[in-house]
Amino acid sequence: MVSQKKAMLYTRYPLSSIVIYNGVTVLHYLFGGIGIILGYNFSWIAYLLGSLYLAFAFTQMYVLMPLIVCPNCVYYRLKNSLCISGLNVISKKIARAGEIKDFPKRGEGLFCHNNLYTAAKVVPIIAMIPVLILNFSFLLLAIFLTVVGLLLLRIFVVFPKPIFRTFPIE
Repeated sequence: MVSQKKAMLYTRYPLSSIVIYNGVTVLHYLFGGIGIILGYNFSWIAYLLGSLYLAFAFTQMYVLMPLIVCPNCVYYRLKNSLCISGLNVISKKIARAGEIKDFPKRGEGLFCHNNLYTAAKVVPIIAMIPVLILNFSFLLLAIFLTVVGLLLLRIFVVFPKPIFRTFPIE
């Protein structure tokens, strides 16, 4: 006999989950930017690349997501809802409601939001690999491992199974 687990749906994530999700995101971006700047020897190009990365990462997450993705999400429409990022609350204040049927479009096309989101997580890792080889330092290695660790934490802990109690839909 095969047991089928029923998926739990939640209208509100607790504040602790939202703080952890956004904390991991912000730390990932900050350490990624610092790693790029440090790895490229604090040169003008390092500051330029690090600043461009930080602007891209924060813009895609905290501007584009609430403007483009969130209006099409079910959390946008649920009364008193709070998604894992908490961005649905901001989205309701700055964007008009979209269509739930358009939510999957966030993953369509080369420059879709899912690809931008992934790029914001992977770019600093890729950018630090060559400088780890050419300009090795233990500090840079520690920053690199921190960024990789934050990415793995997001993939294996934060997303698949919320580690904090959530409130079921009534």
